[in-house]
Amino acid sequence: MMQNAITPDLKAIAEGKGAKVSACIHLEWIDDVKGKPALKVQPMKPEFSVEDRWVVLLNDIEFTNGIIELDALGQSDPPQSNFLGIAFNAVDDWTHDAVYFRPFNFRADDMERKAHAVQYVSHPEYHWFDLRKDKPGQYEQPIVPAPDGDSWFHAKIVIERPKVSVYVNSAKEPSLMVEALCDRKDRGVGLWVGPGQGGYFANLKITLVK
Repeated sequence: MMQNAITPDLKAIAEGKGAKVSACIHLEWIDDVKGKPALKVQPMKPEFSVEDRWVVLLNDIEFTNGIIELDALGQSDPPQSNFLGIAFNAVDDWTHDAVYFRPFNFRADDMERKAHAVQYVSHPEYHWFDLRKDKPGQYEQPIVPAPDGDSWFHAKIVIERPKVSVYVNSAKEPSLMVEALCDRKDRGVGLWVGPGQGGYFANLKITLVK
């Protein structure tokens, strides 16, 4: 088994190098965000539209199986304020799978909200609202133990086709485990955000497994 680790330069991406950025996203490099240098990825508009595209697609990466790790930071309030994660199996900013997080739900008092902490989607066929309606509880789960929604958290996404497993912080068991809803191979990887305030990304590492 061969492994190849890639650590994209997020600061260079903020300067317009190394990625294709959706037109409705603003990027900014910040030297210190709660103790980490980080790339801020923010949508241009706060409201949701199914037609919006929210991906920072990295150049020259063909990913099928492997591990994607990163540190991410959102916020716990207000609800619906930030969605952030990783796109993979990506053809472009419209056609891709994604695993993303809702930090405002991490420690919510409402148990239904808490159950929507981490989500898998496959665009354009399977949006979150389709999956929640047709297969409730299968493609989104709580995170146990729940991270602080206002602090950095570490995410590790392991893709062993067709299985996708998501680990948060030091948890030994995955918070979410699903089978991918597409069969695309040797496709791209990117940063993903949803409507609202966006979030911060640091220490991105992509390990390709062949």
